[in-house]
Amino acid sequence: MRKTLSVAMIAMNEEANLPRTLESVRWADEIVVVDSGSRDRTLEIAQSFGARTSFHAFGGHGEQKNVALGLCTSDWILLLDADEVLTPGLQDEIRQLLACEDGHEPKYGAYWIPRLNLYFGRWMRHGGFYPDRKLRLFRRGAARLSEGVGPHSTPQFEGPRGTLRHDMLHYAYPTLSIYLEHMNRYSSEIALLLVKSGRNSKSLPAFLWNAVLNPAATFVYNYVFRLGFLDGREGLLLHLNHSVYIHWKFIKAWRAAQGKE
Repeated sequence: MRKTLSVAMIAMNEEANLPRTLESVRWADEIVVVDSGSRDRTLEIAQSFGARTSFHAFGGHGEQKNVALGLCTSDWILLLDADEVLTPGLQDEIRQLLACEDGHEPKYGAYWIPRLNLYFGRWMRHGGFYPDRKLRLFRRGAARLSEGVGPHSTPQFEGPRGTLRHDMLHYAYPTLSIYLEHMNRYSSEIALLLVKSGRNSKSLPAFLWNAVLNPAATFVYNYVFRLGFLDGREGLLLHLNHSVYIHWKFIKAWRAAQGKE
């Protein structure tokens, strides 16, 4: 018997991304969108695709996504970001997996999905950014996110996991200005989590490693040893700014721990 599928999403002012994303999952049995106060056409667009919408004041990415997961009613859940799109090959692969042909249940309770990321108008295929596998497809009730986690955290799942073959497209940061705005916001959110966990770079050795050496080492590792330079000038921009993002989150945590931010 075919397994049903819910798509769980969180959103905030995503009218530019939602039509493309929701079109790729229109075939799902249920779409759940948890909004945190959009001021654009996000809710209108979601409802035009038949999505069930709900409001929840933003309390962190883990909390927000768990609210969306809790509202799903199908056998399986696909956790999707508003700027992610399922390729036709991935759509067919998921449908075939859940079709349970010849009475065969899916082999695993959760599946990694390879993700191809768009940065500054170029698809990144090197430097550790591909295949950017994400644990997004799982049986309902089998996976949740920990509370107090950042925007890029993985759902917690116990047991063996499978890996799908086809890509999910991530229209992440088509322009540099969008990238910088997101990284500034994400680094501020993660800095508060670092302070709560005691990683505030209070000692000088910790400060030098977290805020200086770690960003530099990350750039060299990803750009040189993981062949990020093969993605051209866009790859150079990505890895330089990714290292700056690491610097930002630890500097912000250090300042916040001092009560100065």
